[in-house]
Amino acid sequence: MERSKNDVWVGLFVLIGGAAILFLALQSANLLNLSFQSTYQVSGQFDNIGGLKRQAAVRSAGVVVGRVESITFDDKSYRARVTLALENRYVFPKDSSLKILTSGLLGEQYIGIEAGADEKNLAAGDTVTSTQSAVVLENLISQFLYSKAAEGGASQGNTAKK
Repeated sequence: MERSKNDVWVGLFVLIGGAAILFLALQSANLLNLSFQSTYQVSGQFDNIGGLKRQAAVRSAGVVVGRVESITFDDKSYRARVTLALENRYVFPKDSSLKILTSGLLGEQYIGIEAGADEKNLAAGDTVTSTQSAVVLENLISQFLYSKAAEGGASQGNTAKK
């Protein structure tokens, strides 16, 4: 009897430990959001969203104010439409801007909101027109290499003329 009672306690402890590990894994991968705040939806269009994912953080001044709710492709403008779920307790002026930023050099991407100065605030269903797309590291490297190759070709042309 004593052994079976210990087995039940050990089994319960293992189940609680497994649930805790699953919770931490989902939370760290941004697949689980336990915010019980009511939200309102705002959208924006971007030329390039890079590696932005659904449930990515939306931050203003470093504070998480919402999450990315959905990412779709607009086949009329050929741009990505990102819908944000912002918490009701945070309000932003209508002329605010959205930027896709990266945590650190190669970290996860998130959306940053820069507050504007308009007297009217964003409401549910509004579209933010001032957006800045993600900086794609591959594009930066190719621009750097192209400019260095152009400089090298120009300097070789100058030495040949002398």
